[in-house]
Amino acid sequence: MQLTAQGLIDTTEMYLRTVFELEEEGVTPLRARIAERLAQSGPTVSQTVARMERDGLLHVAGDRQLALSDVGRALATRVMRKHRLAECLLVGVIKLPWEEVHIEACRWEHVISENVERRVCELLGYPVRCPHGNLIPGLAELGLPGEAQQRALAAMGETGEAMTKVASRVPVQAAVLRIGEHVQSDQAVMLKLRRGGIQPGRDVVLLAGGDGVHVTASDSMNAISTELPGHVAAHIFVSVGSPVRAVAGA
Repeated sequence: MQLTAQGLIDTTEMYLRTVFELEEEGVTPLRARIAERLAQSGPTVSQTVARMERDGLLHVAGDRQLALSDVGRALATRVMRKHRLAECLLVGVIKLPWEEVHIEACRWEHVISENVERRVCELLGYPVRCPHGNLIPGLAELGLPGEAQQRALAAMGETGEAMTKVASRVPVQAAVLRIGEHVQSDQAVMLKLRRGGIQPGRDVVLLAGGDGVHVTASDSMNAISTELPGHVAAHIFVSVGSPVRAVAGA
């Protein structure tokens, strides 16, 4: 365990989860990407990765790409599952603000037992996605009821595309599916997303502009427009509808 500003953190689990999320976002898992995401030095990351390779948790390929072993992937899946179930509990029961739950769940993911996971699943009605729209992996390992397993399987194909790949100079209708893990670490950005109506399940209109994306979200009362820089929009995944003729407020 490592003592950080967020509390006690299991370094091995933290690295495994980071490789898992890089894969999930379609980013090649490299030591440099881990250093960026965890704000650690190159030598520190290299030493930790070398230890994990000796322990049989991952393999460093000739092209420097990191590949989880079967054991490493099983552990990474469990950590991410605990993390996302904790987020569901924090939002749904404890009522912690949406933009704050990720950092809190980073603490919980290292201490929740499998028995508690099962109780959380039962309490919350067997969720298949976290409050940020990401799939909760490895739910079958908890022995979910058949109906819940079917919902989990049905959701697996709904991963979406990054806003930056979808947005163009012509307004595009889309629905927000999920917010990538990397963005969730910045509470100021997450608060901006919430205030702008850019949350899973919300319909939005996207318009590329400059180095970012202009996002318009509508509710029953009005339209909210938000400018997102490219490095944020790249971690927000949407499903695409049809191009639209105009954007409210554009």
